[in-house]
Amino acid sequence: MYTLVKHLHLTAIGLSVLLFIFRFVLLSIKSPMLQKKWIRVLPHIVDTVLILSAITLCVLLQQYPLVDAWVTEKLFALIMYIFMVVLALKMARNSFMRVVGFVGALSWVAFAGMVAISKQPILFL
Repeated sequence: MYTLVKHLHLTAIGLSVLLFIFRFVLLSIKSPMLQKKWIRVLPHIVDTVLILSAITLCVLLQQYPLVDAWVTEKLFALIMYIFMVVLALKMARNSFMRVVGFVGALSWVAFAGMVAISKQPILFL
């Protein structure tokens, strides 16, 4: 069960990042394709699977945010990733801020990956 949920979680992470990059490129080139329903809906489905698989992994491993520091940091990184995605795709008023959001989102994913691999907190020691 654990292996299945872990692979589902990793797949959801990969799809979430790929869809974010895809939407960022479409936004950058001002593509009308951004208005397609599947492009607006699919990222929400993938992110829901990501969050549900994360919750399931917490339960299976019996390690929870606010109890285990490394899980707390992963949750914080997820919240910051979501904020940066929103900045890059919706809130930014100019291309510089879009790029800041883009780089920030990818940086938070990389941070979460480092914490997940090491299972050691970096920010909240």
